[in-house]
Amino acid sequence: MSDVANETILLVDDDFDFLNQLDIQLSAEGYNIITAEGQKAAEKILEDTCPDLAILDLMMEHQDGGFALAFHIKKKYANVPVIIVSGVNSETSLKFDASTDEERTWVKADVFLSKPIRFEQLLKEVQRLIKG
Repeated sequence: MSDVANETILLVDDDFDFLNQLDIQLSAEGYNIITAEGQKAAEKILEDTCPDLAILDLMMEHQDGGFALAFHIKKKYANVPVIIVSGVNSETSLKFDASTDEERTWVKADVFLSKPIRFEQLLKEVQRLIKG
């Protein structure tokens, strides 16, 4: 188990299996997990909860739900790191990234990971962003 000080991670995805899997894996690492099965549910949680980090799916109720939610989070809690995970790169010819300053100005995510993701890769990014 990692040495975490009860950091809270908000997980948002409309794929219950993916959400549940990440919940179990991140909880096992010592993180407190709050889950939401979509953008609207996450926005309700964010009304009175400030997570230490958010992991968002890109396409939920709306095709750009993850982008809209990332914008909402950064507007309300500017210092909360956001990771967007999505299968859009493998399912379409669209390519998204958050590796340059220009991309981060409109993506509003600190990291963009393509599904399927390796848990070790996600955990490395979570640890880096929470410490950073």
